[in-house]
Amino acid sequence: MDDLLSKVNSPQDLKNLSIESLYKLAQQIRDEIIINLSQTGGHLASSLGVVELTIALHSILDSPKDKIIWDVGHQAYAHKILTGRRADFKSLRKLNGISGFPKRIESVHDQVDVGHSSTSISSALGIACARDIKGDDDTIVAVIGDGALTAGMAFEALNHAGHLQKDMIVILNDNEMSISENVGAVSNYLDKLRTNPKIHRAKKDLGHLINAIPAIGDHLLKTANRVKNSLKYLLVSGILFEEFGFTYLGPIDGHNIKVLQEHIKDAQKIGGPVLIHTITTKGKGYTPAEEEPAKFHGVGPFNIRTGEGKNKKQRRTYTNIFSQTLIDLAKDDSEIVAITAAMPSGTGLNKFAQEFPKRFYDVGIAEQHAITLGAGLALNGVKPFVTLYSTFLQRGYDQVMHDVCIQNLPVKLAIDRAGIVGRDGETHQGVFDYAFLRHLPNMTVMAPKDENELKAMIKLAANYNRPIALRYPRGEVVGVERVEIDDLEIGKAEVLCEGKDGAILAIGSMVYPALEVVNDLAKEGIDLTVVNSRFVKPLDQELILGLADKYNRIFTIEEHVLQGGFGSAVAELLLDNDSSVRLTRIGLPDKFIEHGSSEELLARYGLDIEGIKKRIKEVMQEG
Repeated sequence: MDDLLSKVNSPQDLKNLSIESLYKLAQQIRDEIIINLSQTGGHLASSLGVVELTIALHSILDSPKDKIIWDVGHQAYAHKILTGRRADFKSLRKLNGISGFPKRIESVHDQVDVGHSSTSISSALGIACARDIKGDDDTIVAVIGDGALTAGMAFEALNHAGHLQKDMIVILNDNEMSISENVGAVSNYLDKLRTNPKIHRAKKDLGHLINAIPAIGDHLLKTANRVKNSLKYLLVSGILFEEFGFTYLGPIDGHNIKVLQEHIKDAQKIGGPVLIHTITTKGKGYTPAEEEPAKFHGVGPFNIRTGEGKNKKQRRTYTNIFSQTLIDLAKDDSEIVAITAAMPSGTGLNKFAQEFPKRFYDVGIAEQHAITLGAGLALNGVKPFVTLYSTFLQRGYDQVMHDVCIQNLPVKLAIDRAGIVGRDGETHQGVFDYAFLRHLPNMTVMAPKDENELKAMIKLAANYNRPIALRYPRGEVVGVERVEIDDLEIGKAEVLCEGKDGAILAIGSMVYPALEVVNDLAKEGIDLTVVNSRFVKPLDQELILGLADKYNRIFTIEEHVLQGGFGSAVAELLLDNDSSVRLTRIGLPDKFIEHGSSEELLARYGLDIEGIKKRIKEVMQEG
């Protein structure tokens, strides 16, 4: 097969290729993605599903003058390859390599930095408004998946775009999936459209028929349009997108490059907001991913022939422990329910759903609704565990404040993927939750040091009658002896070892590294106390102020940004009590943390064993 991929270094190189060559190119792009991701890991199934769509867009549009905005962006690998980054593709998601998401500093063809879903239509509309203000004529295209369309923000943007009637194209990439299977009324509506693929063609054919009647005259055109519009309601109960003010084209085969090209050209000619509904197969071209698209949404290195991960070790993760503990508690407590936002597998709640289907709610990509749904459940005496990744909890901040904390409701926020999560980079690092939760009145915030403490905190949260947040990291649990903790008390820390030279207050994932650091420093004559703080709010004030009276130096360690975090809470306590103790806060700097492995990033920012030890020694040696 002719190596077309090596000849394509920019979208312009697609312009003169035949349809047959473009299909060959699509296969070569798929091979490139599969081979590279089998080594690096990444978002596989979603990127395989949009290869032909990406080729069609770049073969018709003139990027970067014309602008393509990818929603979420985990489907943009073909786009990266076609826009001059093939040589760097082996560095995907690696430290100092290219990002797994569109990133403006990487390429002029990346119009918006993204990583969270449902933002593309808003961004595209803003860009279109700016284009018109400047008098330009760019084509603006937003590519959004059917999963992302379940979020309220996408509908807010559709509503506004239909009102403004700006020239823009929205391509709905409909693969019947987000990360897991889609849920909700929007998904059901799209099912109707998929099963009625003749809608647009029937309307178009009727229009040709009416226009062919001799002497029909202008005075009959409105009647003809009403007939056409009646047809759409006859075929499908309600055309949602046209009611929003969009011209609807589709559904069409999202893997047919020629048809895609024709519809993109048609959309450019129609003017105003146009929605092209494409039907694609997530994981297209790689059988294991087609058969199990949820499993291949985000993958680590894998065996191409079998699709199996290269690391077959079964790990006990914090997510696993949370899931099983919640199931065990729910067996004895019928008031416990679980809520997630399109992440049943990622949060471990798929197992809870199997066990208690009537007590499980997957709300789709709708974190705001998830939290307020939990508030409503709590208002009527139910115990809701709203389980989200830390980075996605940010999207529901106002609901936590307005609907949970002001009413002092016993909603339990289970915050997965807290701290550095690694290769997804800035948009996914869970390093801001202490800061945006601890200042809220009525809120309790806690973080376990290990699996035993995680279980105890889940049990505590289940029976706590006020808002409470439980934060735990991604990955394998600390391997400790499994014992029951029955005496966990709100706001009480735990002294793990005592020394004479100072104290370390550690929280969550930093507790065991702190112990290791202290063991190493003891060999060098530095003798420190280690406290497992457990709670960011409320702090164990009595213990901390006692340590401040006893020592000259206190250190705080957290896997979180320093601004507004655990160390800041301790600093506020000491300041309010006129303490003269010297406090050194160890955590993440005031910046968005880039992509790379968790180990590499912890080392880069001084939160590995050596980094913590070095910082403490520097301070202790200052005298």
